[in-house]
Amino acid sequence: MTSPGQPVVPQQPHGRYLVTLALAALGVVYGDIGTSPLYAIRESFYGTHAIAVTPGNVLGVLSLVFWSLVIVVTIKYHIVIIRADNKGEGGVLALMALVNGSRLARGLSPRRLMIVLGIFGSALLYADGALTPAISVLSAVEGLEIAAPKLASWVIPVTLAILIGLFLLQSRGTARIGAMFGPVMLVWFATIGLLGLSEIIRQPGVLAALSPEPAVRFFTQDLGRGFVVLGAVFLVVTGGEALYADLGHFGHRAIQIAWFGVGLPCLLLN
Repeated sequence: MTSPGQPVVPQQPHGRYLVTLALAALGVVYGDIGTSPLYAIRESFYGTHAIAVTPGNVLGVLSLVFWSLVIVVTIKYHIVIIRADNKGEGGVLALMALVNGSRLARGLSPRRLMIVLGIFGSALLYADGALTPAISVLSAVEGLEIAAPKLASWVIPVTLAILIGLFLLQSRGTARIGAMFGPVMLVWFATIGLLGLSEIIRQPGVLAALSPEPAVRFFTQDLGRGFVVLGAVFLVVTGGEALYADLGHFGHRAIQIAWFGVGLPCLLLN
C-alpha cells in the first residue's frame, strides 16, 4: 500500500515474463543491427573505395568491426545512454524533455535551442526509418543473385513486397510484431553465430582481430583509406540506437538480456 501522493514504483519484470520481453525485444530492437553485417563487411571490399582482400586488411576491418560493436553499441548505448531514461521512456523526444527540464538547460541554454535540437533529432529519426529498412531488406534479398543468378530480376519486386508487408504489420502494435519476429531473429542470430563459429574453427588465426593492434596498423598504413573504410565499417552499428528509442516498450533489463545473451555473442562470432 502507498499513501496518497506517494509515487508508485513499477515492478520490474522477472522470470518467464522477462524472458518473453527479451525475445520480443530481439525481434523488434535488434532486427536492424542483426542484418547490418550483410552489407557492412561487403562495402569495405567493394566499390570505388574497395581495398584488397589480404590477411592484413581482413584482420584490420574485423578488428574495427569488433571494437565498434564493443565501444559504440555495448559501452555507449547499453551502459551509458540507456541510463538516461525519462521515467522509463527513451528516444530523442524523451531525452529533449529530460534535458529541457534540467537546471543545466535553464542555466546555460535557451529553451528554444533545446526544442530545435529535439526537432532536428526527430528529423534524423524519420530519415533513418525511411532509409535503413530499404537498405537492410535489399541487402538481404540480393543474396538471391549469389544462390541463383537467374533470380536477379526478382530482387527489387521481392524487396518491395517484403517492405510493404512489414509496414502493414506495424499497425498491429509492438507486442504482436515482437511475438512474430522474436523467434525469427533468434533463429537468425543462432544461424549466423554457428556459421561464424565453424569458420573460426577452420581459421582460428582470425581471433587476432580481437586485439586493437590490427585496426591501428590498418590505419597507420594509409590514414585516408582507413577513414573511408571506417565509414563502411560503421554500418555494423546501425540499428543500435533502436534500443534507446524502444526503451519504453521493453525496459532496459529485457533489452540488455537480449543483447548480451544473444545479439552481441552471435554478431561477434559472425
